[in-house]
Amino acid sequence: MALLSASSRPRPVAELSADEARRIALRAQGLLGAPDRRGGVRGILRHLGAVQLDTISVLARSHELVPYARLGAVGRGTVESAYWGRDGDGRPHSFEYWSHAACVLPVEEWPHFAFRRRAYRARPMWGHELPEGAYAQVIEQLRSEGPLTATELGGAKRTSEWWDWSASKVAVERALMYGEVVCVERRGWKRVYDLAERAVPEALLHDELDDTECVRRLVAQAGRALGVGTRSDIADYHRLRADQFDAVVGDSGLVPVTVEGWGRPAWADPQALETPPRGRHRTTLLSPFDSLIWERARTERIFGFTHRLEAYTPKARRVYGYFAMPVLAGGRLVGRVDPARSGRTLVARQVSLEGPRAVRDVARALLEAASWVDCTDVRVERMDPPELREALVAELAALTA
Repeated sequence: MALLSASSRPRPVAELSADEARRIALRAQGLLGAPDRRGGVRGILRHLGAVQLDTISVLARSHELVPYARLGAVGRGTVESAYWGRDGDGRPHSFEYWSHAACVLPVEEWPHFAFRRRAYRARPMWGHELPEGAYAQVIEQLRSEGPLTATELGGAKRTSEWWDWSASKVAVERALMYGEVVCVERRGWKRVYDLAERAVPEALLHDELDDTECVRRLVAQAGRALGVGTRSDIADYHRLRADQFDAVVGDSGLVPVTVEGWGRPAWADPQALETPPRGRHRTTLLSPFDSLIWERARTERIFGFTHRLEAYTPKARRVYGYFAMPVLAGGRLVGRVDPARSGRTLVARQVSLEGPRAVRDVARALLEAASWVDCTDVRVERMDPPELREALVAELAALTA
């Protein structure tokens, strides 16, 4: 299919206000309206299509924070079981692969990433050298011994340096990218590797879909998960290129729309347009890696909120804190909290609010998060603006009285 040009782009089927687009996006992400608790964490994963993994753990790891934001204080063991558990027949619920970043993905999406596995196989590998025979040795060891961590395969590192991978780690990670090996479990945050032929259900274990069909399905899935988005919004969801998006969007089922103030073409899930988005808004802390706020330009366009992770910014240059978590309330992003834990106290090291109206919502979000991670107290340290600190402390006391 030819790439879309301005002259060939179909006419929009709807004109959305900025507020309508914001509410559609919130509902699509599971943050407006009553969540489907019957599906639980696995239902959230299937709907979002990807939940990002990250090594940082403050209140909890990001992949735990994502279902928490939508379902409330669901047990952390329940979250882990939903991702890494198996059905009665041994079928895994999910696998880990490169999507938006390293993500947990529903196992049903294994065929959709055939295009990326082929791309990895087709290009020369960079960085780590792989000794002759190391790749075949790792495959044979997994075949004979069953699922193993990198340590069990012979060691993850050659030295204490984080980047200095052992030959077995390089080999198994390459096999993971190629799709010969799969990760369907994490054990103590370590990947557990297994042969894809053994772990992935037989009906899904294939690379039959061509590149165009893989991308078409991922564009359609990203459009449903976002509700409405620009080309860059939707392509970024699974890290697709703009030309890949252009080549398939006409067959994806998404429909062209215009959104007030966006200044660029947009596409929407037609089902998202059928029913006005209504219902209860979640009040919650969001992981900086939550898919609602993955794309910085989209977050600014929809919420008028500049979101930036400062964990990798030198401490002296941080504005909002190491792991500043945006606060969602009433369908708006109303502030940020940089949390920590000290014993059974949730410490709000820095709280930044958009204004005094956000005080009660931020207090509610802090108390729910504290309860979830088994903290009995909340302590507020720095506040911006500082004159709101007393009001926040008073609100926390009133809500716990």
